[in-house]
Amino acid sequence: MAEPDSLVLAVPSKGRLQENAAAFFARAGLKLAQNTGARDYRGKLVGVPGVEVRYLSASEIAAQLASGAAHLGITGEDLIRESLPDARGQVELLTPLGFGQATVVVAVPQAWIDVRAMSDLDEVAAEMRVRHGQRLRIATKYINLTRRFFAEHGVADYRIVESLGATEGAPAAGSAEIIVDITTTGATLAANALKILEDGIILRSEANLVASLNAPWGEPQRRALRAVLGRIQAEERARTTREVRAAMPDDGDIDLAGIAALHDAALPYGAPEGRGGEMVLHCPVDAVFDLADALVKAGAGAVNVRKIDYAFTPDNPLMDRLLSRLG
Repeated sequence: MAEPDSLVLAVPSKGRLQENAAAFFARAGLKLAQNTGARDYRGKLVGVPGVEVRYLSASEIAAQLASGAAHLGITGEDLIRESLPDARGQVELLTPLGFGQATVVVAVPQAWIDVRAMSDLDEVAAEMRVRHGQRLRIATKYINLTRRFFAEHGVADYRIVESLGATEGAPAAGSAEIIVDITTTGATLAANALKILEDGIILRSEANLVASLNAPWGEPQRRALRAVLGRIQAEERARTTREVRAAMPDDGDIDLAGIAALHDAALPYGAPEGRGGEMVLHCPVDAVFDLADALVKAGAGAVNVRKIDYAFTPDNPLMDRLLSRLG
């Protein structure tokens, strides 16, 4: 059992997801540590008191977030959307993490040359019912996502065959005509003579940092959350920002505020006083070259660009968004 005042963080228990989750937290200066070794399914965040780490399967994480047994978790958006009928009312997806990408798709046999879109699938289903007296069979692990997507496209005459193994092999094995499954490159589908419908992308998924709306969010948990999200936000902001330093000219001033506004840059230390000082700006990565050119043209001296390790600011959009949901 977790301590009553602990913030419970659920992370994947094995494989690439666990490795990527650990790397994500490490980038933010948050080290995951298992209590007594690799076989222990409890742990902590080094340097952040009041956080209990639980190592669970990705599907268990979604369930723990829904029930409120975990406050934060890392799991795929596909599992959240599939396992939680009212995901919006139960969890808040705080930020995508850039790993665990997979796309949930509708795939049909390549031999169905006239079937390119969901509207064609509706015709196939109707024809199967008339000619063979049976429904179109769909093999999938994503039952809820499939039902919602097919309802949105007006396809109703089908039967779901729950897949417990390699879903892509179902059509060749004769247990289903089409499938709904995840893919990363499409290579496995092609190897099984399947193709994705033109409008058959149900969800582009990746691992997310997810917060529970049903967990007990007392002041101790919020305090720990503020520390965790503060570091995550600082790392994310630093990764997408560069520090630009340039010498002020000796013979005049520069409209630094005007240049900064034009290139979406911030002045974290304020404008330099007097001539010959150094100006320091932060700007988005994709605006660095334009900003540097503008500074040089305006008379600045040497312009240096640096990467930033962490960029802390008083605001934290991740924290603010979750608190607004918690009310």
